[in-house]
Amino acid sequence: MDVLWVIPLLLVPLLMWSSSTFVFYFKKCFYVGWMMVLALLAIPLCILKSGGRDVENMRIIRVLVRHVKYFLGLRFDISGWEHLQTEGPYVIISNHQSSLDVLGLMEILPDRCTMIAKKELVYAGTVGLICWLGGIVFINRKKTNDAKSVMTEAAQTMLDQQIRLWVFPEGTRNQKEDLLPFKKGAFHLAVQAQVPIIPVVFSSYSNFYLRKEKLFNSGTVRLRILPKIETKGMTSDDISSLCDKSFDLMRDAFLNVSDFKRTSNGPSRR
Repeated sequence: MDVLWVIPLLLVPLLMWSSSTFVFYFKKCFYVGWMMVLALLAIPLCILKSGGRDVENMRIIRVLVRHVKYFLGLRFDISGWEHLQTEGPYVIISNHQSSLDVLGLMEILPDRCTMIAKKELVYAGTVGLICWLGGIVFINRKKTNDAKSVMTEAAQTMLDQQIRLWVFPEGTRNQKEDLLPFKKGAFHLAVQAQVPIIPVVFSSYSNFYLRKEKLFNSGTVRLRILPKIETKGMTSDDISSLCDKSFDLMRDAFLNVSDFKRTSNGPSRR
């Protein structure tokens, strides 16, 4: 019987060396499982610290999550830190490629900052509960009226509690070599609250992580924090142009940090 335990111990390193598909599933399962364990550890700490749901719990979550990148072989090359040295509330917008974005997010997450996320996340076991305790704002993407009312409440909460909110304006995960058109919720939020927008751009993961191709290698993510965009004095009439301006700035940065160049057929790697 003891010999049977040795076989998987020998097989795992062999498969890690010889099969990229095995590495993909091994890393994905480890990532999900370890995040659930970390959430289980964080839940009592957050309750003891804040007594329940509070954006200050994001400090605990940030500390617990920051080491996970080392297990997955990821590094973050960050520039533009000075643009986060902004007092008061603001809205951070970034591109969204996969659940791995959480690791980069936690690298630069400012104090008193939480996120806007899809409602389904709250049902994700211990991870859902820790998201709720961290003050994450959940929206129902299928019900536009509900999402708008949540955004209106979030704008008032930002001002009342002096918090920052992180939004993914693409609205869904995107692993294409370009950005998806932005939804306008984040821009309505910033204009309603009259707070700045700080764009954050993650370089493409395509050189180390591809979900469809079952690729998950070690790699470096270039993370660029862009200068803030002021919204003071803007009204709902300015939202479309604000959205377009933000998209253009972030798309240029994304193509640049991902080493893509524009061609007549769309972006391609240099």
